[in-house]
Amino acid sequence: MRGKQAPKRDIAPDPVYSNQTLAKFINFIMLSGKKNTAQGIVYGAFDIIKKKEDKDAMEIFEAALNNVGPAVEVKTKRVGGSNYQVPIPVKPERKSSLAMRWIINAARAKKGRSMTEKLAEELMLAAKGEGDAMKKRADVHKMAESNRAFAHFAY
Repeated sequence: MRGKQAPKRDIAPDPVYSNQTLAKFINFIMLSGKKNTAQGIVYGAFDIIKKKEDKDAMEIFEAALNNVGPAVEVKTKRVGGSNYQVPIPVKPERKSSLAMRWIINAARAKKGRSMTEKLAEELMLAAKGEGDAMKKRADVHKMAESNRAFAHFAY
């Protein structure tokens, strides 16, 4: 890598739940710097979750992130003229950011309803261990499992 590593910035916790992870999730949802819109989507989804489920929305959010976060992933490594998909363990920070990205992408891929409803549904499904985000996690794990033979190339 060239130059210095970019410093890790501290994110201010979100105004309603005072949770840093939720603030990061809101930032992932935000498009074109519209934070109020992103907050409206997330808090609206939490309201829908509160109505449909008997548990707290933050518990379901945490469960969804824990369920969707991958334990291993594959990275391409070039060894002697050929490329290998090498399975490597995922660091905790990357695990949570991948989980957030997959949940948001799964919600955005659905059609026909508002983002608030789609996000609420995807979070509830992920907390139960179902849905498109969980399918993405299963695919990543399957890929790592099938390339286990190349684990000795790990960095």
